[in-house]
Amino acid sequence: MISVKTLSELKANGYRSKSIKEEMRDNLIRLMQKGEERFSGIIGYEDSVIPDTERAILSRHNMLFLGLRGQAKTRMARMMTDLLDEYVPYITGSDIHDDPFHPISHYAKMQIDKLGDQTPISWLHRSERYGEKLATPDVSVADLIGDIDPVKAANLRLDFSDERVIHYGIIPRSNRCIFVINELPDLQARIQVALFNILQEGDIQIRGFKLRLPLDIAFVFTANPEDYTNRGSIVTPLKDRIESQILTHYPKSIEAALEITSQEARIHSDQSNLIEKSDLIARLVEQIAFEARSSEYVDQKSGVSARLTIAALENAYSSAERRALLNKEKNTQIWMSDMQGVIPALTGKIELVYEGEQEGPYQVSVNLLEKAIRSLFIQYFPDPESFKKKKGREQTNENPYNIITLWFDKGNSLDLLFQMKDAEKVKLLNQVEGLGDIVVKYFPKASGKQKAFLMEFVLYGLSAYSLISKKILSSKVEFKDLMGSMFQFGEEA
Repeated sequence: MISVKTLSELKANGYRSKSIKEEMRDNLIRLMQKGEERFSGIIGYEDSVIPDTERAILSRHNMLFLGLRGQAKTRMARMMTDLLDEYVPYITGSDIHDDPFHPISHYAKMQIDKLGDQTPISWLHRSERYGEKLATPDVSVADLIGDIDPVKAANLRLDFSDERVIHYGIIPRSNRCIFVINELPDLQARIQVALFNILQEGDIQIRGFKLRLPLDIAFVFTANPEDYTNRGSIVTPLKDRIESQILTHYPKSIEAALEITSQEARIHSDQSNLIEKSDLIARLVEQIAFEARSSEYVDQKSGVSARLTIAALENAYSSAERRALLNKEKNTQIWMSDMQGVIPALTGKIELVYEGEQEGPYQVSVNLLEKAIRSLFIQYFPDPESFKKKKGREQTNENPYNIITLWFDKGNSLDLLFQMKDAEKVKLLNQVEGLGDIVVKYFPKASGKQKAFLMEFVLYGLSAYSLISKKILSSKVEFKDLMGSMFQFGEEA
């Protein structure tokens, strides 16, 4: 069909034009009838956002995605181009991609009047049928709708009221396209008002001149709920004209979050070949985000983006890679001590409330990591809190951590350097009495590397439950008995 070059050829081929919303509806129905995947790569929305979006498309609605940052709102909008026909014809030279069978611009109408069936036709691929604008307070009506071009008026000797002197803005130029306005509340109210008639009647006004231009656009808007009170709001008449409002959300399960991060994280092939990653590390990264989304120090209205876990996992790999390069090791794994390297990926991605600002972003990030370790530890090993309720010999006999804590109580300590070689770290971990035994007891099939990693994880877990002390210094993490550390702290004070 794209070999067709004139209007007569287009008619001869029996081409039938339809609106963009009809296109999306028809192609969605076709995919659903064939049982093919829609919105591939969007994870965790299968029973919520995707069904709501498909209902809106079937209803031929304009849409508003309402949700916190990092909830794939824009990505959902961009993927809607997959529901468009691969190519659509337009009148060659038209700034607004006029439909050959339904021209709306002066240029297109004049071409057809002048050339008739010999009007030249071009083809627009669906990848070019997408427009996007980030709403900012400085966006003007001229940017979105258009303005009068006095130079064009002078050159053509035309009155300002003539349609031919108009320089079209981004919305008319997105005719027959999907057009997205991100962060809609950031648009000034008077700019939002300019969208009323486009959404409802297809009229636009430029400097007082009313122009009938029935644009064929599928509008998608995105907004953050916090914007309604923080920076601006969507004016009520505009909101009323957006037929479907779809609420987005963060992953509801660790499994969905793991899949998203695994899909989106950009892990270099060299890192993948050099570094082994435990499933526990991946879950720990996700748990940090879940802890942040319920933390009293983090502004919940701002949200915790999925970009946090993506950046954190990338940093975990890079932390292990840097250590291996410095030690000239040909292979390694992500250790618990490497998780200290994810802190820079957290500090810039969490908005803090007043109490959090008092703590500082670094300390809040450290606390989130500590809470994540505490939450995850009892999924792999017995809950240390359950043994505190038991007394005397019963507590001593049943508590699997007693041998480990007793070793530290004897005055022993363990210093794990952040840049330590793997073999040296394993040697030090094996010095702690009972540490290897507890891993073998609960993970008898763990390989040598997995066992060593779990041994280190047990130390971090015991410190998270205040059974031993952990002190992070610039070059190492230091494990000691709890009471001795408290007395030492008192002497230093």
